[in-house]
Amino acid sequence: MAAAGSPGVFLLAVNGQIESGQFPGFDDLYCKFCFVYGQDWVPTAGLEEGISQITSKSDVAPTTLVWNFPIDITFKSTNPSGWPQIVVSVYGPDFFGNDVVRGYGAVHVPFTPGRHTRTIAMFVPESTSRLQKFTSWFTGRRPEFTDPKVVAQGEGREVTRVRSQGFVTISFNVVTKDMKKLGYDVSPSDMQNPSLVPVTEGIHKY
Repeated sequence: MAAAGSPGVFLLAVNGQIESGQFPGFDDLYCKFCFVYGQDWVPTAGLEEGISQITSKSDVAPTTLVWNFPIDITFKSTNPSGWPQIVVSVYGPDFFGNDVVRGYGAVHVPFTPGRHTRTIAMFVPESTSRLQKFTSWFTGRRPEFTDPKVVAQGEGREVTRVRSQGFVTISFNVVTKDMKKLGYDVSPSDMQNPSLVPVTEGIHKY
């Protein structure tokens, strides 16, 4: 338990950017992001979701789509359960000019303070039959999630057929406040086991 007089909440401040993506065979893509978090978490500042500009590959970086789209949000919480995740969805035109999803992915906000870079392996849902594949291609209505937040949740994912497609790189700058006062140590020495370890339970030194 936290000592008497300690604050009842801790803060997590996150900024950074969705830097770039690699999607072989696709161009003119944009991305959306949103945060998913537990019921004890409350955003206090910043944006929970956003949509980037459309970007194209260049001669300088023929395989990379550069967005450099900023993210900035602050949370408060009473416990680390439900630690925030960022969900990224990437969209672009198909052969007929319709906007279709080119990838979904999610990653937890890093636990430790400092600067971090994460590369997310993206995926897309697939039709379950050849007829559905042809129909979705012909009509321009590809399989996609009605709510991208499902990507960060486990319910029903085991019955969804997906295919890997592309990567997205995100940089994070993370600052926490009052976590140690509540009995949680997220110092870099815990990175060998990236779970939150209560100080009162003791921390093994490796």
